[in-house]
Amino acid sequence: MEEPRLTEEPRLSEDDIRLLAQIATGVTADVAARRLELSARTLRRRLRAICDRLDVNTPIEAVVWAARRQLI
Repeated sequence: MEEPRLTEEPRLSEDDIRLLAQIATGVTADVAARRLELSARTLRRRLRAICDRLDVNTPIEAVVWAARRQLI
């Protein structure tokens, strides 16, 4: 019989956490992108990748996920 596998919690890079912290302040994606010196398109693509990694549907859910873990 196979042992159940523990699923490891996803990890976020410091850049991911900085990005989510910007979104948490309530600024638009364009403003957050400028503050992080990214293009708006890159920011949206990275946000989508973060959401996929955390298995959430929206950037706000990703912010909540990070806040609950006291990352932001």
